[in-house]
Amino acid sequence: MKPDWLKIKIDVTGDYLKVKKIVKDKKLQTICSSAKCPNIYKCWSMGTATFMILGDICTRDCKFCATHTGKPLTPDIDEPQRVADSIKIMQLKHCVVTSVDRDDLDDKGATHWANTITTIRETNPHTIIEVLTPDFDDIDEYLQKVFDTKPDIFGHNIETVRRLTPLVRSRAKYDVSLSVLKKARAFGLVTKSGLMVGLGETTDEVIDTLRDLRTAGCQMLTIGQYLQPTKENIAVKEYITPEQFERYKNTALELGFDSVESAPLVRSSFMAERSFHA
Repeated sequence: MKPDWLKIKIDVTGDYLKVKKIVKDKKLQTICSSAKCPNIYKCWSMGTATFMILGDICTRDCKFCATHTGKPLTPDIDEPQRVADSIKIMQLKHCVVTSVDRDDLDDKGATHWANTITTIRETNPHTIIEVLTPDFDDIDEYLQKVFDTKPDIFGHNIETVRRLTPLVRSRAKYDVSLSVLKKARAFGLVTKSGLMVGLGETTDEVIDTLRDLRTAGCQMLTIGQYLQPTKENIAVKEYITPEQFERYKNTALELGFDSVESAPLVRSSFMAERSFHA
């Protein structure tokens, strides 16, 4: 049974229905729905959503993720403009874009990523663009295509501690994720990463991961409770208390992170605009 601090209040007031209609009308994918995010009602009611490009079928099979795995469809060349138009309709000051992994594509989807960021920028010149990208297998040519579009925030999630990475992530590697973040920071981008807890990691392992992220130059951080999205996904090992999340936040700030969101229901793009300005 989940503890009281993980109980979610469903709220469909505010802009929730408006965002839902735009997502449906524009035939958009969102990680909010695909990943069964517990914050969907709160975020959509605030008029924010995280757009997911390159379809809703992933080529990887990570044990924590609810996104479908299989053979994806050909990328939709009209998608970048649809996303950009939706951001304009929603009048977003801060947008977040993520994607499934596309290991089936020659460039891992990097060109589509670059086109999407560029189109958003052209259509919404005053909107802050935050991206949460795959690792592109840490191939410099593909990473550079995304770096050159200069998103305001470049995010890539470490997801879990080193020891658990092979058990939780299907193809991604701990040191590869650190390398991607290091390269983004070296290019001059603001960097961000996310960590799930409750998968069986120790406190020392979490702190070691925070240190590794800082060494890689990561500036912004989210820490949240892993919640099993379906019975097919890996089970929760432990529900971390709000007090422990606060301790993790204080440790991260002491290590030099510029912005830290750490709480049970925090997810990668949760309160993204607030975190950026902080």
